[in-house]
Amino acid sequence: MTQLPCLGFSLNTFMSLCCSRDTPFQLSPETLQEVSARLRKDLLRGLGKHSHHKAPVKMLPTFVRATPDGTEKGDFLALDLGGTNFRVLHVRVEEEAQKVQICAIPQEMMLGTGEQLFDHIATCLGDFLESHNLKGQTLPLGFTFSFPCEQLEIDKSILIRWTKGFNCSGVEGKDVVQLLKEAIHRRGDYHIGSVAMVNDTVGTMMSCGYKDQSCEIGMIIGTGTNACYMEEIKNVKRIEGKDGRMCINTEWGGFGDDGCLDDILTEFDVEVDKTSINPGVHIFEKMISGMYLGEIVRLVLVKMTKDKLLFKGQISEALGTPGRFETKFISEIEDGLENAKKILTELGLDWDLVDASVVRLVCDTISSRSAYLCAAALATLVNRIRNNRKLGHLKTTVGVDGTVYRKHPTFSSKLQKAVRLLAPQCDITFLVSEDGSGTGAAMVTAVAQRLAHQSRLLEESDGEDNEEEEEEEEEGQ
Repeated sequence: MTQLPCLGFSLNTFMSLCCSRDTPFQLSPETLQEVSARLRKDLLRGLGKHSHHKAPVKMLPTFVRATPDGTEKGDFLALDLGGTNFRVLHVRVEEEAQKVQICAIPQEMMLGTGEQLFDHIATCLGDFLESHNLKGQTLPLGFTFSFPCEQLEIDKSILIRWTKGFNCSGVEGKDVVQLLKEAIHRRGDYHIGSVAMVNDTVGTMMSCGYKDQSCEIGMIIGTGTNACYMEEIKNVKRIEGKDGRMCINTEWGGFGDDGCLDDILTEFDVEVDKTSINPGVHIFEKMISGMYLGEIVRLVLVKMTKDKLLFKGQISEALGTPGRFETKFISEIEDGLENAKKILTELGLDWDLVDASVVRLVCDTISSRSAYLCAAALATLVNRIRNNRKLGHLKTTVGVDGTVYRKHPTFSSKLQKAVRLLAPQCDITFLVSEDGSGTGAAMVTAVAQRLAHQSRLLEESDGEDNEEEEEEEEEGQ
């Protein structure tokens, strides 16, 4: 048990002082198993034909029906739109080479018409093709469009609503692939091949899957959090067909939106949710992702200071300001006591060595809970894949991305250790994605082309077999 310097009592005792409710930040293995079991039930609700409408974990079909097998090759384009900048890429798969151009989207265009936005995207894509001597080619394109969509096919995706400051008219309820194609057609000076819509989590899985063909899960733990995995099509009740697999975008950030995690929420989680721009939505994400972890720590430190446990009871203006304690401070503070001293000084706090040590322990407690909750969710997915395939032991790889996973000094190791305890019959390798929205988007397109080619070959083969049978019948007459 960790002892606090100069105080003589444990971290658990200390944290209970700053939590007025009975639910501390420390979660037992039994509690994590229970969280995993609750998520398992929600996965089934999301997959159900009649229950998915009200399911907090949406389990969205992506129409990605296979992972890379290593034979993918060729040239692909990729568009990555998810914020005030978007990227245009040319990816040559087998060489793992790419050219990238970043294009800005002016504020007025984010609030203008959809036609203006897609014309701008088509113009930037045309300029990119011109500058790289690609205009004469008709290349397939992977489109990472990081807004809430209902995907109906791999090349058909309906925008449900704008987020992230966008509010372009005439786009919600429309197929964004069609809007892109229409904008390119209006220009008339270049053509693109087939288009594949790509969720960033799926892109993470697919970019890692090219390097490691056993990668069947993608996970992001950054500003937000999400995961995808390969599910048996027979279990996806709203999709016709029983054979094969399909990647499911879980949207697990919504786990807990129905109240099923209320018993492990602290008063600080409740406050973060209440003051967010979307109260009652994405409860799980608010407990574990980078957009919210810094604010949870700030609220804990404020309460402890009010209770005269820190900083001589004096709250600085910065500490009292919502959003002022950034999530990156958690990583920096846990990385060393000197970092903690520097950040506390920048926040205008009158600290001593005990204060700095306590703040490090608070950060460790909050980030550890995040890692363990994420591990519980990931354990649900690997255990599901193992049970789906009726395996005694599963060997699989998880493709991962996101700043929390990448930059926090101990998050990844804690997550990995916990998920192995929660899924002991699974041998899990973790692989950090290099460019999910670029290379991953190209890989989704490449795999879709490979499957289409294989399907055509099967149809041609079936046609030849039918012709041979007809010839044999005629000879026999």
